[in-house]
Amino acid sequence: MLPEIETKPQAEIKAFQEEKLREALGYLAQHSPYYKEMFAKHRIDVTSIRTIGDLQQLPTTSKEDFSKHNDAFLCIERGLVADYCTTSGTTGGSVVVALTAKDIDRLAYNEAISFACAGGNAGDIYQLMLTLDRHFMAGMAYYSGIHKLGASTVRVGPGPPQMQVENILRFRPTTLVAVPSFLLRLAEYAEANGIDLNQSSVKSAVCIGESVRDAAFAENELASRLRSKWNIKLYSTYASSEMQTAFTECSEGHGGHHHPELLIVEILDNAGHQLPTGEYGEVTITSLGVEGMPLLRYRTGDICAYYDEPCTCGRTTLRLSPVSGRKNQMIKYKGTTIYPPAIQDALSTVREIQDYIIQISKSDIDTDDILIYICQNGNHDATEQKIRAALQSHIRVIPQLSFVSTATLQEMRPTHSRKPMTVIFK
Repeated sequence: MLPEIETKPQAEIKAFQEEKLREALGYLAQHSPYYKEMFAKHRIDVTSIRTIGDLQQLPTTSKEDFSKHNDAFLCIERGLVADYCTTSGTTGGSVVVALTAKDIDRLAYNEAISFACAGGNAGDIYQLMLTLDRHFMAGMAYYSGIHKLGASTVRVGPGPPQMQVENILRFRPTTLVAVPSFLLRLAEYAEANGIDLNQSSVKSAVCIGESVRDAAFAENELASRLRSKWNIKLYSTYASSEMQTAFTECSEGHGGHHHPELLIVEILDNAGHQLPTGEYGEVTITSLGVEGMPLLRYRTGDICAYYDEPCTCGRTTLRLSPVSGRKNQMIKYKGTTIYPPAIQDALSTVREIQDYIIQISKSDIDTDDILIYICQNGNHDATEQKIRAALQSHIRVIPQLSFVSTATLQEMRPTHSRKPMTVIFK
């Protein structure tokens, strides 16, 4: 299930996208209260925007804009809304994303071709280890996309390792859709209970919420630890509710593939200029084919690089690196610029860590403070030495550490979150 446009020469893909861009601008100018006002304020004639390069003439849209003026982004009458989703709220307040029936079909198409990109086909059985309720767009998208692919689903939800293993043995899924750190817990549970998951039906996992790659596209420590216990193929994904599109790895594992029929993507510096291939900047997207709440030059806050050489899988589309951090989560600690994923990567190398929370706050002199709460197995002093060495090696500074119980960590985590919360801004 490989869309023809994704194997075309890049010049042909660009021309295709520019035609879709002109359609999208016309739709916004006619139907979007927010963008109508923006075009009028900046005296923008959308018919003059003909190419992707012309996008530089338009202002960007921020997460704050989308949150503050949420209703003004709705391009349809409320009676045409088929489903209301909300963002996860991990980087701010939860925001509504309204979808039409056509938008839901678009989501299903996006996930069907994404699962196919990750080696999926109609003969697969997918075990979904995530919520399908609580306004969660991704759960609905995965479910509908798997069925559009012609495959089967086992809707287990976010249950404990014992329940997941029981369902693996009972229904014999071929692919799991889950957070990779939870898969590691599941593998550890199976090992402790004498269950050899390498003899199970599972061949691969589509990993959500956390990366399994480093900046060079090699397996990171989390992936290495997981695969040392459970030798399955891991595929990284990157997506958000706002852009209603996913970037998913193919079997080559060299970045998430762009679907040009669904999205225009720019990688911008702080001044809003497009960066060249390989340089890290903010992922900025323009929706194609969205009816309910399309977005124009929307700055996601995620920091990535892109690569545009053709992939050996046959796709000629650009590929995104793993997310190196979020723009609004950049920390300046003891003179060193740090993004939370770098701290997470360091902690993942210490196998004695059972769980953790990274708490980031402002000091009384307005500098960034980092306090890491850790639940650990084994000898306390030995574990602390390993953590300090890992932090020094990965980020060159050592934040304050506090060793606590599992119950304390659970009390610290927000109960409303649908994603694993390991970073908290206080």
